[in-house]
Amino acid sequence: MQTKRVASFTMMVGILSLFAFAPVAFGISEAYKENIYNVGTLKPMDSVLKVKGGDRAPSFTLPAVSGGNVSLNQYQGKKNVVISFVPAAWTPVCSDQWPGYNIAKSIFDENDAILLGITVDNIPTLFAWTNQMGKLWFPVLSDFWPHGAVAKKFGVLRSNGVSERALFVIDKKDIIRYIDVHDINRRPPLEDLASALEKVSK
Repeated sequence: MQTKRVASFTMMVGILSLFAFAPVAFGISEAYKENIYNVGTLKPMDSVLKVKGGDRAPSFTLPAVSGGNVSLNQYQGKKNVVISFVPAAWTPVCSDQWPGYNIAKSIFDENDAILLGITVDNIPTLFAWTNQMGKLWFPVLSDFWPHGAVAKKFGVLRSNGVSERALFVIDKKDIIRYIDVHDINRRPPLEDLASALEKVSK
């Protein structure tokens, strides 16, 4: 058991090192870089959480970029779920954060977790944006209509109509086990999420 933990820790350190020094997603091509909208520095947080650790996660069903709908309850009893709310497509930090999770996919696999990426953008916008990023391994969902309804349920809808940059870890019983409503101007540290996932999967 101890050997397995050491191996797991060593692998995680390696992945985090890759993540830390990986080029930002919007630097992949000049064409992509020219299409990223610089929003400038924003107020770090602008919402009031409606949930807390230990609460049952609000249920939702949203359309996916890949087609069809995805519901939170379809993973109940099967997978731990990480929800990643990001403010907007075609913006710098968001365009960096999600491709980074491709590098870190093994952390999710090892902890029997699925990632759901959610923004308030519509499906055509998300389709173009995620295609430009390259293939993401996780479902990307549109909280466009009713506008920001899911973000609002969690209490992460900002006053300007976009969501906070927020992470929620939900266990297989649909209980919220970790919340990080992060400074919207910065990418959440992967090591914090990895640590939270490890605790949930024990």
